[in-house]
Amino acid sequence: MPHETPLIATLVGAFVLAFVFGAIAQRFKLSPLVGYLLAGVMVGPFTPGFVADQSMALELAEIGVILLMFGVGLHFSLSDLLSVKAIAIPGAVLQIGVATLMGMGLAYALGWGLGAGIVFGLALSVASTVVLLRALQERRMVESEQGRIAVGWLIVEDLAMVLALVLLPALSGALGGRVVATPTVEWLGGDDVWMTLGITLAKVAGFVVLMLVVGRRVIPGIMHWVAHIGSRELFRLAVLAIALGVAFGSAKLFGVSFALGAFFAGMVLSESPLSHRAAEETLPLRDAFAVLFFVSVGMLVDPSIVIKSPIPLIITVLIVLFGKSLAAFLLVRAFGYGNITALTISASLAQIGEFSFILVALGVDLHLLPEEGRDLILAAAIISILANPFFFLALDRYRAKAVKVSAVKAAAEAPAQAAADKAATAKGAEKGAEKAPPAPTLPVTAQQAHTVLVGYGRVGHLVADGLKAAGLPFLVIEDQEDRVEELRRGDIEVIDANAASPAAITAANVAGASRLILAIPDGFEASGVLRKARQMNPGIEIIARAHSDAEVEHLRQGGANFIIMGEREVARGMLAHVLDRSDADLAAAVQAAGVASGTEAASPSPDAPVAEVEVSPVTPPTPSVAAAGATPAPTPTMVPAGIAGPAATQPPLSAPESAPGPVPALAESAAAEQNEKG
Repeated sequence: MPHETPLIATLVGAFVLAFVFGAIAQRFKLSPLVGYLLAGVMVGPFTPGFVADQSMALELAEIGVILLMFGVGLHFSLSDLLSVKAIAIPGAVLQIGVATLMGMGLAYALGWGLGAGIVFGLALSVASTVVLLRALQERRMVESEQGRIAVGWLIVEDLAMVLALVLLPALSGALGGRVVATPTVEWLGGDDVWMTLGITLAKVAGFVVLMLVVGRRVIPGIMHWVAHIGSRELFRLAVLAIALGVAFGSAKLFGVSFALGAFFAGMVLSESPLSHRAAEETLPLRDAFAVLFFVSVGMLVDPSIVIKSPIPLIITVLIVLFGKSLAAFLLVRAFGYGNITALTISASLAQIGEFSFILVALGVDLHLLPEEGRDLILAAAIISILANPFFFLALDRYRAKAVKVSAVKAAAEAPAQAAADKAATAKGAEKGAEKAPPAPTLPVTAQQAHTVLVGYGRVGHLVADGLKAAGLPFLVIEDQEDRVEELRRGDIEVIDANAASPAAITAANVAGASRLILAIPDGFEASGVLRKARQMNPGIEIIARAHSDAEVEHLRQGGANFIIMGEREVARGMLAHVLDRSDADLAAAVQAAGVASGTEAASPSPDAPVAEVEVSPVTPPTPSVAAAGATPAPTPTMVPAGIAGPAATQPPLSAPESAPGPVPALAESAAAEQNEKG
């Protein structure tokens, strides 16, 4: 039996070199995608040494495309897109148009045809979702306002590229490429472009209707049935069978691409509560075949393009890094957003990735795009992915500096503003209040001495359950449509707005509230809400969460009374279960362990769980129960199901006289979300 076959040799060469170059890229704090592409270059036909079977690699890459698009569909959230539709949809469409025109201009200068210019421009206009999500996850920005806009923007781009993949074969002949005649068109005896386009759109529409009407009932039903069997192996197999089966069946029956079929399979499954589990179970295989996809793309790169066409390559890179990023910045600013949001979108778009590769491969296959265009796109992709982390590093520095300047400015202006407000109020009272201030756009709550909860995600949901069970009056500020509807169905008062807006703070009556709980995951975004609340109500108690020491410092400077960082709470919960000590002893043990391992300074950290963090001279912190040496509170009745043992008896976040008991398990839920996000 021979011990070498083209398939095994291709798999071994691709995986081994992808691991080596991916590890090197990660070591230099670059995206592993760069390593995978370079591995493909090394095993490609344009470099000496081992050459993998290119046709075999491209066929394996098709599986990678299917699983990549299935993953995109699984993460496609219509509610997330609708929450930012006012900027994401028009902004992405306009940015695609601007970038496509720039690409068409370069193609015209190189003497290419109209079809080549359209394919080349579209490939330059779409950014990599994989690269963006990784950058946002590293900064805990996925659920922030900037993160939702960036992800929504890329979802619109992805949908536009899916449409382009469907229409390009039908329009190929009219654009100067290879004529693709479908069996249906041949049977009808016509080759008119409008007939071809009409039949293609009709088949796509039929597939979409079938998936939305039948698939959204059948596919989740199959997954629930398999889940009740209790076999993890069968569940994983069912997910793969659905992804590959729908993609292959849609291509054979409806003539649509593998990518579109897989995307709709993932999108239909995303509506099921099992979608997160499906994503987790298929992640290893999806990552493996995605690696093969990027390696196969790298095999197509001709490194000599740097010597053959240096000027076109430089212009292509400039369009990707600065041209479309500048267009996006101006568009976001035109919609009334600030510099930080505009720069976040610009940094997110300063690269190209997987959809560009799929598009240029199709363009070359249809004889629309010359091979030089493919080489320019692939080389620009590698360079842009290499450069993109530096854009985000610059954004991080600008963001931190902007927050610091804002804090200093707010602190300097606070006394003068308070005096001006007081004088204006007195003057208005003397004159009979001739001109009343404009009413807020949102109705103001009637609650007083209540708790304002910002965010109704995984952590906020648990906090709301605890507050409701404890009988504490509270309301929620949330701007995601599905969560707002859920709150209303649960008879919980909700302010449907972004908490960063002054109207939301006013409508929540923060001035008359006793407590503000910031359950949103981004500490930097929360600090903006925190400062507004502190200025409006200097005596309010503010509780926040953080994921890093930098976030803790910003929240502390902003005026938070109590800051929870997930890693320490995880350690406390573990030690509580193992050692069964009092809370004060646990805190000391966690601190000692940090010092012993060299991970913390010898002095107490500002976010240490032994006491509240002193952040404001106006509102000195009240020592927590643990810090005072009191015995931990008994297990409260409102602890959510599944949390038991000593870890469920954490000390209260604060000890107000009106509170009948602690808000339960906030630390555990924060730590749980931190673990889920990796």
